[in-house]
Amino acid sequence: MTTASDPSSDTPSRALILGSTSRYRHELLSRLGVPFEAIAPNVDETPRAGEKPADLALRLAIEKARHVAQRHPQAVVIGSDQVADLAGEPLGKPGTHERAVAQLRRMRGQTVVFQTALAVVCQASGFEHSDIAAVRVVFRDLSDGEIERYLLAEQPYDCAGSAKSEGLGIALLERIDNDDPTALVGLPLIRTCRLIRAAGVKLL
Repeated sequence: MTTASDPSSDTPSRALILGSTSRYRHELLSRLGVPFEAIAPNVDETPRAGEKPADLALRLAIEKARHVAQRHPQAVVIGSDQVADLAGEPLGKPGTHERAVAQLRRMRGQTVVFQTALAVVCQASGFEHSDIAAVRVVFRDLSDGEIERYLLAEQPYDCAGSAKSEGLGIALLERIDNDDPTALVGLPLIRTCRLIRAAGVKLL
């Protein structure tokens, strides 16, 4: 594992790849104004027995970045994963309306930690570094009617924990505590900027 200082202004910027097909991460990374390619990492996201949510998110982020970096060794590759942590139990993407209802019923009135992991890999330079942003979210004591109306409006079935905070999902919440505002959406941009800059991608 290596780290590096900000690349010199005379050094060409490395190509950037987002190892994800998530539209949420794509939109977030686009905010930086840096050209990038999005490539599916094709990683098995099944949790291992007894694996803690933060460990699961970090492992998957690293695996995603490494998998894409093997095919594109000269590029700087971003891998990311998010797992909702309810009292130590990982909650993933619900996939269906019924599972989303069950998740939100369990989370109402509770504090859930959204573990958003990030890994940046450049195989050619030997750069590999990872980080994790933990976002503590307190859910309101939601009624069944509020849950149904929210799900019908947003259909957040591809979001960890069924909570789409950048949309109507913000109405589900009592409080958010974090140090990287975009982490809850799926990609912690403050940490991302720091790591891809160190890996050789120019931002400014």
